[in-house]
Amino acid sequence: AVINSDDYYGRTAFEEIYRQLTTEQDGATYQYAMVAYDLYKTLTDNGHVARGICTADDQNHLVGIHERTRIENHGGQAEYTEDDGATWTGLPQGTIVSMNLWGFTPDYFDYSEREFRKFLDKDLNTPKAEFFIPLCVDALINSGEATVKVLDTDSRWFGVTYAADRPGVVAKFKELHDNGTYPDRLF
Repeated sequence: AVINSDDYYGRTAFEEIYRQLTTEQDGATYQYAMVAYDLYKTLTDNGHVARGICTADDQNHLVGIHERTRIENHGGQAEYTEDDGATWTGLPQGTIVSMNLWGFTPDYFDYSEREFRKFLDKDLNTPKAEFFIPLCVDALINSGEATVKVLDTDSRWFGVTYAADRPGVVAKFKELHDNGTYPDRLF
């Protein structure tokens, strides 16, 4: 399982990825998995976010993922721009996104290492450059080398993208502690 270190994914999300990784095996293609979240539940009011916008087929397999690096909440409507805000495109309710909770088989790491080396060759001296896992996954899907099962969860996702997000995240963790989800001391 691969996650971002600055995100909270929720207990049932980890249970879903664990179940998938312990019951599925590679066949003719690599069998990966991703826990999907509702875009509208992952936005911040404090600035823009990057999200992998996902398309799944009727069997819950990922057919495409498109990284949108500037999505904002405009009065309850999620919109993205690709031209520094000159134009905005709305994203509908029910849009699913990758928050980088992935389940991979070991072969993925050979592939991603090769892609990461290319990224470093190109962007080593670009301070804000970011290596996006969804771009690797999308390439593997499009080449036919991998399939990705899209897993649903009722877990709440939250994260700190901006300093102004911190108080809300602290309050959410306090709520999880107060309702008994987490004890006083985890370890």
